[in-house]
Amino acid sequence: MKYFFIATAILFCTLLSAICGDRQPQNDVAVYLDESQPLEKRVEDALSRMTLEEKVAILHAQSKFSSAGVPRLGIPEVWCTDGPHGIRPEVLWDEWEQAGWTNDSCTSFPALTCLAATWNPEMSALYGKSIGEEARYREKDILLGPGVNIYRTPLNGRNFEYMGEDPFLSARMVVPYIREVQKNGVAACVKHFALNNQEQNRLYHDVVVDDRALHEIYLPAFKAAVEEGGAWAIMGAYNKYKGQHCCHNQYLLNDILKRDWAFAGVVVSDWGGAHDTKQAAGNGLDLEFGSWTNGVDWSLDISNVYDNYFLAGPYLEMLRQGKASVKQLDDKARRVLRLIFRTAMNTRKPFGSLNSPEHLAAARRIAGEGMVLLKNDGGVLPIDLAKAKTIAVMGENAIKMMTVGGGSSSLKVRHEYTPLEGIRAAADGKAEVIYERGYVGDVTGDYNGVKTGQDLSEKRSEAQLIADAVAAARKADAVIFVGGLNKSRHQDSEQVDRLEYGLPYSQDKVIKALADTNPNLAVVIVSGNAVAMPWIDRVPAVLEAWFSGSEAGNALADVVFGAVNPSGKLPFTFPVRLEDNSAHALGEYPGTDKVTYNEGIFVGYRWHDKEQLKPLFAFGHGLSYTTFDITNVQADRTTLAANGRIRVSADVTNTGSRPGAEVVQLYIGDEESSLPRPVKELKGFQKIALDPGQTQTVTFEITPDMLQYYDDAKGAWVAEPGTFTAYVGAASDDIHGIARFELK
Repeated sequence: MKYFFIATAILFCTLLSAICGDRQPQNDVAVYLDESQPLEKRVEDALSRMTLEEKVAILHAQSKFSSAGVPRLGIPEVWCTDGPHGIRPEVLWDEWEQAGWTNDSCTSFPALTCLAATWNPEMSALYGKSIGEEARYREKDILLGPGVNIYRTPLNGRNFEYMGEDPFLSARMVVPYIREVQKNGVAACVKHFALNNQEQNRLYHDVVVDDRALHEIYLPAFKAAVEEGGAWAIMGAYNKYKGQHCCHNQYLLNDILKRDWAFAGVVVSDWGGAHDTKQAAGNGLDLEFGSWTNGVDWSLDISNVYDNYFLAGPYLEMLRQGKASVKQLDDKARRVLRLIFRTAMNTRKPFGSLNSPEHLAAARRIAGEGMVLLKNDGGVLPIDLAKAKTIAVMGENAIKMMTVGGGSSSLKVRHEYTPLEGIRAAADGKAEVIYERGYVGDVTGDYNGVKTGQDLSEKRSEAQLIADAVAAARKADAVIFVGGLNKSRHQDSEQVDRLEYGLPYSQDKVIKALADTNPNLAVVIVSGNAVAMPWIDRVPAVLEAWFSGSEAGNALADVVFGAVNPSGKLPFTFPVRLEDNSAHALGEYPGTDKVTYNEGIFVGYRWHDKEQLKPLFAFGHGLSYTTFDITNVQADRTTLAANGRIRVSADVTNTGSRPGAEVVQLYIGDEESSLPRPVKELKGFQKIALDPGQTQTVTFEITPDMLQYYDDAKGAWVAEPGTFTAYVGAASDDIHGIARFELK
C-alpha cells in the first residue's frame, strides 16, 4: 500500500511539473526514481532538483518519530521506531503516549544482555532478521538500535540494552544483527555514540577519558558496526565529550566517524540531544529529533513547533545569510537521501511479518540460549518432574510482566509468558506448582499509556509474606525463587541509575529464609545487571535469566526442566562488592559537570585480573548440565612474523551425559610492553555443540593486528615485538591451557 501511494505521488508530481513547467523540462529523466541506477547517481540527481528549503526540511523531525520527505519530488518521509528489543507501539503525532492502535502488538525479543550472553553470532543474526522483519511489516525505516555502550558500572540503569563490558564480544555480536536488520530495507541505528555509560546526569555531564581507553574500550564495537556491519545510521549520545555534546561533536562525528571510518550514513540525534544550531550544522549532525517540541525542553505546553528545531528554521536562516556552509548542507542532505533510497523508496525489500510463530520461536530460542547457569551444586537443576511432585515458585518477578517500562525499550505485546505461567505449563499433569509472592516490589504496570492490566496489589506485611513463602517451601520437593530487578525507576531503566548494588525489596531476607528451609533451592535472577549475592554460599543453584521478552516464562521452563541445556556465558563481570568495580574503585561516578574515567582501559575483567580480585562470577562464566574438558592447547608455531599468522588449537570433549554446547574463549596477554596492558584480553571465541563423549578441535587464528594497543602519545595502533601468551579456557578465570609465541 505504501508503494502505491509513493508511485501515485511520483506520477502526480511528474504531471504537475509538465503542466506548470516546474524546474525541469518535460524530457528530463528522473534518474533518482530509477532503482536500476547506482545509488550515488540517484542521490546526486535528487539533490540537484531540491531547493534550499527542501534540503533543510529533510534534516529534522516533523513529528515525534518521523522526518519530512520531499513531496514535490515524490520522495517519502522517514519513520523511526524504538527500540533494540522490539517495535514500539504507535504513538500520537507529537506525544509519547500511544495512539491506541489495536494492531501494533509486537514480539518482545530478549534484552541485548541476553543476546550477548549467547556468545553466538548465529543468534545475533536470527535476532536481527526477526526484529528487522517486524520493523519492515510496520513500515519503519530506522530501527533505533542496537546499543553497544560498554558496561562500565553495574549501577547504569541502561546496561540491559547493551552487550556487555568487552569491546571484542560486543563487536562480534553487533555485526550480524545490523546486517540482517538491513536486509529488510530497514536501517539499523547503532547507539549511543559515544561514552553513554550511565544514565545519571546523562544530559549534561562531560566525560573525561584518555584516548587510549576511548579507542581500545569504548569505540571498537561502533567501528565494527560501521566498517563490518555497514550500519546506515548512528545515534549520538546525550552526554558531552571534550566539552561538546556528542550529538554534534567535531572529534567523534567528523574526525573519527566520518573521516577515519568513512561512514556514509546518517548521524541521528538522540531525542533532544541537539543544543546549538551552529554546532549541529558544523559538527556532524544530520538528522535532528526532539524529546518534546523544540528538541531541548521537556515541559512546554505547545506542540508541533518543529520549524524551531536547531536544524530547521534557525539553520535555514543562517544559510540564507551566508553564515552556514551550503557544502555542509548538501553533505547532510545526501546522507538523508541515501537513507531514504535504501529504506522508504526501496521497492525491492521483503514484506516482513509481525509477531509471527517464527518470531516467537526465535525469541524463545535466543532467551534459552542466553540464560546463564551461574551455580549448580548438587545438580539441583534441572528439576526432574518424575521426582519433584510439588514445586514451590516464589518471588514477584515470577508473575510480573517485564516488557512494559524501562524507558524507550518499553513494548506492547499480545502476550508475555511469565515465569510462573511457563513453569506451570511445562509441569502440567506431572507436578503440582504452588506460588507464594515472598516480597512486594513494583505494583505498577503502565508506561506511556501501555498497561499490563496486572493487579499486583498486596495487603500482607513483609513478615507475613516471608512466613507464607517458608511454609510453602517446607512442603515442596523443589523451590524456585524468581527475583532480581525490574523496569521501574532506579533499577533497570532509562534516565536514572540504580541506587544500590544489592537486591531491592528485602529479597535477601526471603532468599536466606528459603535456603534455611529447603536445600533444593534455585534462585533465578531477572535483570540486565550484576547484583550482590550475600547469600551465595547458602544457595545451591543460581540462574541468570535476564529480561527475556515475550517468551520469558517458556524459555525459563525449558532451562529449569532440562529441555534446553544452558550454554550462556556472562558478558560482564559480577563483582563481589561494588567497590571491586574499577569505575567505583578509581573513577568518578556519577559526577556532576564531568565524569573522569580514571580506570582507563581497566574495565571489568581487565581490572579484576590486574588487581587479582576474585569476582563473584567472572566474565565468560557459565555452567552446563553436562561437563566439558578443554585440553591439548598448542600453537602451530612459536614465532609470528609481521605479515604472518599463528593457529592456536585446543581439543574440547563433552565429558558428561547430556548433549550440550561450550564456548571456548581465546585471550591474549602481552608479557612486556612500553605501556601498561591488561593481563589478558578476549580475542576470539567459538561456540560448539557436542554429544556425550564427543571431541572436537577448535582452532583460532592469531594475526599481528590482534596484538596491538593504542598509543595515545603517537595517536596510532602499535604492536610491539616480544613474547605473548595465548590463554584458552571456558571463562576469564577458567583457563585450561596456554601457548606462548614471539612477535618478530
